[in-house]
Formats: sequence, C-alpha cells, structure tokens
Amino acid sequence: MTHMTSPKQLFVHELQDVYYAEKSLTNVLPKLAAEASDRELTRAFQSHLKETQKHIVNLEKVFKNLGESAHGQPCPGIDGIKAEHDDFRRAHQTTQPLSDVFLTGSASRTEHYEIAAYTSLIEKARALGERDSVKLLQENLKQEKDALKKVESISKRILKGMSSDGPGRRSTSRRSTSARSTSARSTSGRSTRKRSTTQRATSTSRSRRRVSS
Repeated sequence: MTHMTSPKQLFVHELQDVYYAEKSLTNVLPKLAAEASDRELTRAFQSHLKETQKHIVNLEKVFKNLGESAHGQPCPGIDGIKAEHDDFRRAHQTTQPLSDVFLTGSASRTEHYEIAAYTSLIEKARALGERDSVKLLQENLKQEKDALKKVESISKRILKGMSSDGPGRRSTSRRSTSARSTSARSTSGRSTRKRSTTQRATSTSRSRRRVSS
C-alpha cells in the first residue's frame, strides 16, 4: 500500500486508470464492430476506435506534462463492463436487432464511465494549474460525449424499428386486412342479391303485362 498525500498523486492515479481504460478499448471496439449487424453502429465503433487511439496520445502528453511515465493502472470499472458483455454473450442468444441494442447499451455504460472520469481529471488539472493538460483532457471529453449521443441515437432508431415491426402490429394489420376483405365480400354479396331481386321483380312485371294484353 502506497501513501497518497497530495492532489497530484491522486491526479496521476486517476490518469493511469483512464489510460488503462482507453488502451483496453482499442482491443474491445474492433470486436464490438464485428458483432454489430447495423451498419451505422459498426461505423460508429470503427470511428470511435480512431478517436480512442488519439485519446491515448493525448493522455501520454498529459503524463509528459507532469513529468511522469505513461502506464496504466487496472480499472475495475471498465473491466466490469467488459465482463458483463462477455457474460451476456455466453448466457443469451438473441436476434440481430436485439444484439445491436445490447451493444449500444454496453457502449453507453462505457461512455458514461469515461465522461465521469475525464470530468474529474479536468477539475484536478485546473486545480493544479495544468492548463495544457486541461485542453487535452477536454478534447477527449468532448469526443466521449459525442460518441455517447451517437450510440443513444442509434439505439432509439433500432428500438423504434423493432416496435413498428413487432408481432402485435403485424397481427393487427392482418386482422384489419381480413376485416376489410370480409366487409367487401359482404357488401358484394348484398349488391348481388339486390340485383337478383330487382331482376326477378322486373321479369314478373313484364310477364303480367303480356298476360293482361
């Protein structure tokens, strides 16, 4: 156990935590992109992989500003999110759309974790007077927030599509079509019977006039 006595030590510790998380995500994001069936979601993971690689470079610059070597500290938070994903995959078999929704949820939890981590780091960097580091961390934070908005938007779109194509809606549609068909047959039948009755009445009237004359 090490003794931590200064804000800078805590800052470095949290920096190592985020560095570990970002490095881990460079291995996770390609797998998520491969698992996704939705093209927009796949592109979102691929795009964020490039951003994550840039985040690592920015974090290494922050380490350098502090006169520290860049290395990660195991992060139980990010490891837990990854383990949750892996456990779900082993335990459940889902449809492709539902799988994509699950992936957006995993991505959202990751982004929320990183957003909280970067927000905390920025506060400490400001307190330490590390202006250059603040700018680098803010750049990372902005991209994490943008990534979160993207996956949330994709999730809503997929869920909306699943809802509109759900079995209940299809069943209702079939019942409506069947009802319209039945109504049309009924109307057609009534019209046919009405024409037959009219024709018989006309024929009878003509016969009576011929007999009379």
